[in-house]
Amino acid sequence: MFQEVDRASAGVDKPLDILAIAAHPDDVEQTCGGTLIRMSEAGYRTGVLDLTAGDMGSRGTPEIRLKESEAAACKLQLAWRGNMRLPDARLENTVSVRMSLAAEIRNLRPRVVILPYWEARHPDHYRASEIGFESCFLAGLKKLDEETPPHRPHKIIYSSLYANVTPSFVVDISAQFERRMSALFAYDSQYGEIADAADLFPQQKEIRERLAAIARFYGNLIGVQYGEPFVIKEAMRVDDITTMGVRSL
Repeated sequence: MFQEVDRASAGVDKPLDILAIAAHPDDVEQTCGGTLIRMSEAGYRTGVLDLTAGDMGSRGTPEIRLKESEAAACKLQLAWRGNMRLPDARLENTVSVRMSLAAEIRNLRPRVVILPYWEARHPDHYRASEIGFESCFLAGLKKLDEETPPHRPHKIIYSSLYANVTPSFVVDISAQFERRMSALFAYDSQYGEIADAADLFPQQKEIRERLAAIARFYGNLIGVQYGEPFVIKEAMRVDDITTMGVRSL
C-alpha cells in the first residue's frame, strides 16, 4: 500500500478513483479523511500523495511520520499512499516539481483529485494547491512524456475545512468521524501525550474537541451530525431540483 516516491512510480494495478494531494502527512486526516473513508466504503479506490514527510516539524522525524502515515492509511482504507519527499516548509512551484507530480498523476490516473484550499496560513498548503492544480493540467498533455499515456482528472475539489469560506458542498461523515479521528491519532509523534514542544501542541483531548466542533458546524449546515466542507470552482449541475438534499426551511 505505502510507497515512498523518490521519482515517478511504476503506477498502480488499477486507476484510482480519488486521489488526495497534501503537503504533509496528517493533513488529509484532518481535512478530508472522513470523505476518503466514506468513498472507500462505497467501493471506490482512494489514494493519498503527501508531498513532504514533515521533516521540519517540531516533533518526530521523517521516518517516524512515514510509518505513522502508513498506519493511518490502513485506518483510512486507502488503496494506495505515497510520499514525494519534497523539502518541508520549502515547497516551491518549480518545473521539476510540477513534472514529477504530473508523472505521478499519469501513473495513478485518478478521476477526482482533492487539493488543499488555495489560501492558507502555512505556505506549504497553498503551494501544494497551486502545484497540484498545475500538475493536473500538465498530466493531460500528450507530449509531456511520450512513454506514458496522458491523463487529466475529471474533477478537482478543494478541502476548505480551515478556510473561512462558504463551502460549495458538504459531505456527511457522521458514520466515518470516529475512524477519521483514529487515523489522525495514528500520528502519535504529533498528537500523543509528549513533553517535547508541549507549549505548541494542544492535548489530544483538546484536539478532538476542536475537530469535533468544526465537523459539527459543517454537519449542521446539511442537517447531519458531522460534515466535511469542499469548494469547487465550477458550477454544479442539477438535473432534478425536487431531489436536492438539504431543506431550505
